Formats: sequence, C-alpha cells, structure tokens
Amino acid sequence: MQQQPNNPLHGKTLEMILNELVAHFGWKELGIRIRINCFNDNPSVKSSLKFLRKTDWARKKVEDLYLEIV
Repeated sequence: MQQQPNNPLHGKTLEMILNELVAHFGWKELGIRIRINCFNDNPSVKSSLKFLRKTDWARKKVEDLYLEIV
C-alpha cells in the first residue's frame, strides 16, 4: 500500500466520515447542505453508505464537506 501523507482522507473509511458528519451537523442539517434523499427521507448510516458507495458525485460532496470541518 502506498503512503499518502498529504491526503487528509487517507485511513478514513466512508462510514467514519459519514458518522463524523452526522455527529457534527445532524441528519437535518446534513440533508440541507447535501441535498440527497438518503439524508432527508428516513436517514440511516446503512442506507446512506449503500447510496454513497454507488454514486461518485454524492460521495465527492460528502468528502468535500468533511474536509471543510477537519
């Protein structure tokens, strides 16, 4: 595995990132900041991870928001 010392996402799983965002903002604010149904309609970590793993543009938005708060 290649070292990535300048990558702030290195070593972070999508689940860890999502949990930190939910803890920081809550589902309601997260759904306002990133307008996707899995954050607004009966949100859960499991359903959100399923969607984010399949949808690159949504995952990028989540990662970018995470980078704003770290």
